[in-house]
Amino acid sequence: MSTLLRAARSLCTHVRAHAHTVLATVLCSGLLAGFIGCKPTEPAAAALTSTPVVTTKPAATSSESCRTCHAEAFAAWKPSDHARANRMPSEKEVAALITFPGGAPTSTPEAPLMILGNKPLWQPLVPKPGGRWQAHEIAHDPVRGDWFNVYGNENRQPGEWGHWTGRGMNWNSMCAPCHMTSYKANYDPATDAYRSTWSEQGIGCVQCHGEPPAGHGTADAAAFDPFKGDRSRMMQTCLPCHARNEALTQNFKPGDSYNDHYRIVLPTDPMTFYPDGQQRDEDFTWTSVLLSRMGHSGVTCLDCHDPHTNKTILPASNNALCMQCHEAPGRVMVGGARAVPIDPLKHSHHADGTAGNACISCHMPTTNYMQRAPRHDHGWIKPDPLLTKELGIPNACSKCHEKEGIDWVIAKADALYGEKLNSRQRQRTRAVAAAQTGRSGFESALLELFPSEDIPAWRATFLDLLTPVAEQAAVRALAERSLQATDPLERAAAVRLLRPLADARPLIRPLLEDPVRLVRLDAALSLTNELVAHSAARIELDTYINIANDQPGGLVRIGLDQAQRGLLDEAAETLTRAISWDENSPAIHEYLGNVQIQRQRPAEAAARFAAAARLTPTDAQSAYFAALAYAQAGTTDEAERWLRLALQRNPSFDRAWYNLGLLLAQKEDLTGALEALLKAESYAPSIADYPYATATIYLRMNNRLAGSEALVRALTIDPNHAPSRALLRTPKEMTAPK
Repeated sequence: MSTLLRAARSLCTHVRAHAHTVLATVLCSGLLAGFIGCKPTEPAAAALTSTPVVTTKPAATSSESCRTCHAEAFAAWKPSDHARANRMPSEKEVAALITFPGGAPTSTPEAPLMILGNKPLWQPLVPKPGGRWQAHEIAHDPVRGDWFNVYGNENRQPGEWGHWTGRGMNWNSMCAPCHMTSYKANYDPATDAYRSTWSEQGIGCVQCHGEPPAGHGTADAAAFDPFKGDRSRMMQTCLPCHARNEALTQNFKPGDSYNDHYRIVLPTDPMTFYPDGQQRDEDFTWTSVLLSRMGHSGVTCLDCHDPHTNKTILPASNNALCMQCHEAPGRVMVGGARAVPIDPLKHSHHADGTAGNACISCHMPTTNYMQRAPRHDHGWIKPDPLLTKELGIPNACSKCHEKEGIDWVIAKADALYGEKLNSRQRQRTRAVAAAQTGRSGFESALLELFPSEDIPAWRATFLDLLTPVAEQAAVRALAERSLQATDPLERAAAVRLLRPLADARPLIRPLLEDPVRLVRLDAALSLTNELVAHSAARIELDTYINIANDQPGGLVRIGLDQAQRGLLDEAAETLTRAISWDENSPAIHEYLGNVQIQRQRPAEAAARFAAAARLTPTDAQSAYFAALAYAQAGTTDEAERWLRLALQRNPSFDRAWYNLGLLLAQKEDLTGALEALLKAESYAPSIADYPYATATIYLRMNNRLAGSEALVRALTIDPNHAPSRALLRTPKEMTAPK
């Protein structure tokens, strides 16, 4: 499960970032396949261990073949979570499977049961038609010896994307790339089936070190080192599976650059990361490291973790792991600066041996995922209780001092650390929180902080958060400068920010030749409708777009690209298929609704937006879109009903009040129209269109004085508002706008 949701959620994050529509998460449904089996007989249990899984891809070099020359590394690796990431069940695990609630999962000699994961839990992998394996939601705790549901009380239902029988729990697509060695999904879209292959189960030597050359291990063989002694390049091999990301290719090899093959998920979505960068959803590790000062200073995975045992190289409980850098005078880091020397007792103000004196308790707090999998945050963030009170961000202090209350914790932190907490982290967090929630004027804080922000991942995050205001001169100028940034994350984010601006295309075109694939692909996505067929950029983009074509989110990516290229019929067909795979995803309905509007099929668009609105009972935007589409289709009663639903969900939705006013005016309900338009004015007093529309209603009601006053309000807001000026000149000829 360590990769189960990452691929889908990061793909959806990426799709949302590039769709330029009001979006919701692209998640939620799948196909039902029955799983209540009979309690197995002894022969059935024996089949679980006696029949190996046969693969069609032979291993050039198995981990077992490395044992002779690398005995020490092999011995360290063999019992590790990597080695046991995917496997046939042992006798002990077969015995546990017999106690599975409702009866053990069925399997056959041709497709025996496999096991996914090791500690702190493992899940049965159940074979299904079409070459599929599904990760069951009922998992086993090898320490407690019991079964539990990894989704707790969510009660996922058959037909939902995330149910264990659905595509969200499909092993071939969601789990195997990070649990197998030399894995290839081999999905066939024509039959919607897999012929997956691998060289060995679990993460073996080849997966991390690469295929050795012919003759490796002989006296005459050439030296084999895909990393060439570079610890940073070694770390790149950890990242595909220890990051929340989206695959750009399917051919990453040890020694390759991560940004040529993956797009990291940045903290732009408040449901994914807290605004200070702390993990919220199942975010894994690498984003946090990228955002941290330690990561920026050159700390790598190998500075703390043994890659073969998966354990830390020194104990963390007594601070030895952290003190290897923070012992006076401080380790020299990348760039020549030294790590800050720290005396844990003086710094923590807690007694030796207590949780409060442990560095990881305060700076690497854990979040529990899958019910029983606590994971340390790797952002090494300062706990800040004040931000907990302001923004609801968790802090490590309150985890131990919950009874004392947040105000006590704030006062204590201020007394002990004072101005150290009033730091850049606090300023950045407030700015990001404002941007994540779309608070008015959020861009000012981000623009102010950007010049002094030296961590590229945060600079890229700022740019992504500024995309909604890309047309502002200062924002655009910032993005144009960032196109020349040294770090590819920043260059790619600058491309994404400029994408909505048609006149920025000449600035983006040179980045089709960027040395980093991530940047090239973002440029190609921006220019997709002008890429020449069979050109290098077109081929690279098409390869990327089709990677996830076995998932509804992947079909969305294909459909959106088709729509952007003007292939509207193809886009509608693709998105319709995506809905058939995930009918509970509101976002896909909205995407198809937008395409149907472009196809000039407003009635079909209205049905899609209405479906999205039903799936999101508190979302006013989708109901508003449904109303506009119904109005365009000439179904005014339905349009009014959906506008009123949008306003019921969000009473301060000024644009919905405005459109309701226009609709009621069209239906000759002038009193109702006036009431609605005045509401729109009250909620958005800086929009001149609203008092102008109010003026036309007053004129139709023969109230010239009130009409003139409304026109004055409009022209006070915008002295150049052309419709208001025209109405002043010819008031008798004006009617309410249609």
